[in-house]
Amino acid sequence: MADAGVAGGRRSSRLRDGLRAYRLIVGMWIRSTTAYRTSFVLTTVGNFALTALDFVAILLMFSRVDALGGYALPEIAFLYGLTSISFGFADLAIGSMDKLGQRVRDGTLDTLLVRPAPVLAQVAADRFGLRRLGRVTQGALVLGYALSTVDIDWTAGRLLLMPVMLVSGSAIFCAVFVAGAAFQFVAQDASEVQNAFTYGGTTLLQYPPTVFGKELVRGVTFVLPLAFVNWVPATYVLGRPYPLDLPGWAAFASPLVAVACCALAGVAWRAGLRSYRSTGS
Repeated sequence: MADAGVAGGRRSSRLRDGLRAYRLIVGMWIRSTTAYRTSFVLTTVGNFALTALDFVAILLMFSRVDALGGYALPEIAFLYGLTSISFGFADLAIGSMDKLGQRVRDGTLDTLLVRPAPVLAQVAADRFGLRRLGRVTQGALVLGYALSTVDIDWTAGRLLLMPVMLVSGSAIFCAVFVAGAAFQFVAQDASEVQNAFTYGGTTLLQYPPTVFGKELVRGVTFVLPLAFVNWVPATYVLGRPYPLDLPGWAAFASPLVAVACCALAGVAWRAGLRSYRSTGS
């Protein structure tokens, strides 16, 4: 019991140290970014415009069709807004994790290992890009449009799911970022593989599950559970059946899935960090 208490105290202390280091590094990058306000505004607007092109593509499709996979434009806007906000927050918080492979290759990761702060916090906060708020803002505008036009029978459960989806979805994407970074300890040059599951995953979730084959839907539900970012809970909110006939309670499982994903990502990160052997120089 005493040993368990000591171990728990150490984990709690490491968590506090990590959060403090992350906060300090992020604060430094924010001050650096906002020192040049015109540049910051222009890059944020540029990020907003670039991500908005994804929704423009959807609008162009709907200029030729009335529905996509049985979903009308407001319903797809609902899916789009949810996944864009969730991914946007994850990308804002730890989007720099995909640069880990470069640090492994050029040896600059070694400088982080000798600092008195958790490596994960340093890598996650490195080059924190406040300009990424453009994606979050654009997603929020699309979600606002969807909520004002889509026909939803609002109940207490559906109202509760809205913030739960956003928080859980962000946590799931964060776990994917961390797991992808852990893989780069082994592969070293695998940032594009990681991007296939992060940026590629958010593009996938912007469209309804009914346009994809059941094998793919099963994969992103039971193997890499990105479907719990928005597909599973959103189909419940929209009153639509999920293609895999999941039970109704699955719509509320996103927080549990997020916790499981974060725990597994943490295990993968620790294993990857332990396997790192420096550059040998």
